[in-house]
Amino acid sequence: MSQPDRPNFSIEFFPPKTPEGQRKLRVERAKLAELNPMYFSVTFGAGGSTQQGTLDTVLEIRAEGWEAAPHLSCIGGSAQSIRSVLKQYQAHGIRRVVALRGDLPSGYGSNGEFRYADELVGFIRKETGDWFQIEVAAYPEMHPQARSPEDDLINFVRKIKAGANAAITQYFYNADAYFQFVDAARKLGVTVPIVAGIMPITNYTQLMRFSDMCGAEIPRWIRLKLAGFCDDSESIKAFGIDVVTQMCERLLAGGAPGLHFYSLNQAPATMTIWRRLVSR
Repeated sequence: MSQPDRPNFSIEFFPPKTPEGQRKLRVERAKLAELNPMYFSVTFGAGGSTQQGTLDTVLEIRAEGWEAAPHLSCIGGSAQSIRSVLKQYQAHGIRRVVALRGDLPSGYGSNGEFRYADELVGFIRKETGDWFQIEVAAYPEMHPQARSPEDDLINFVRKIKAGANAAITQYFYNADAYFQFVDAARKLGVTVPIVAGIMPITNYTQLMRFSDMCGAEIPRWIRLKLAGFCDDSESIKAFGIDVVTQMCERLLAGGAPGLHFYSLNQAPATMTIWRRLVSR
């Protein structure tokens, strides 16, 4: 989406592990493609556990006529393995990647040759020059393993200085956290776009589990409201769409350059939120 009066947005998938999952994703992706996103991104398993699935999904998306960005996780990997992946992506004409540190997979004894995402970004630039548009992660509410918000912000700035073109935030439900993070980054000289990551609310238990793992804060009033719906899934979805749409409106009005939807391979909530936004 490149119209000057509408923000750019992107949509994230994870690579399906079964043929049935692949078929379902094709159906959901066809629906989401109606929104005309800037690109689709595809996640990458820790230590490269889903590398082939990521590439297969990316190539399928590109064959459908859409830009696709594979995620690239460095932790647990070697310089040679990352170099091989980059060459593979280049050979297929892929020009955008999402460069992440990633999590150390179970059974790995060391982090590998890369400790942090800024090292991965620097390596990509050294190996491929300006071939790739590189997106990195940002954490408005602090990475769960960071020592302090200040340290986390410094780590983010390192990724940008290493050669990242833009950033995508972890999801959040407090717009003020996003605006404060962007302001702090700007004061340290960061000028690249910082796109807001958006997680639609469709399942209370799932949301709590994800948020506990990634450190995303769910405001107390939202948690209490969701808990009050108990097993009423339709009420949860309706409330979630209202809350997230209102937050997105505030983000866009406040200058967010775009939205990155964590779709979880499901189309309805993302489609409803986006269509509400563009119809107002």
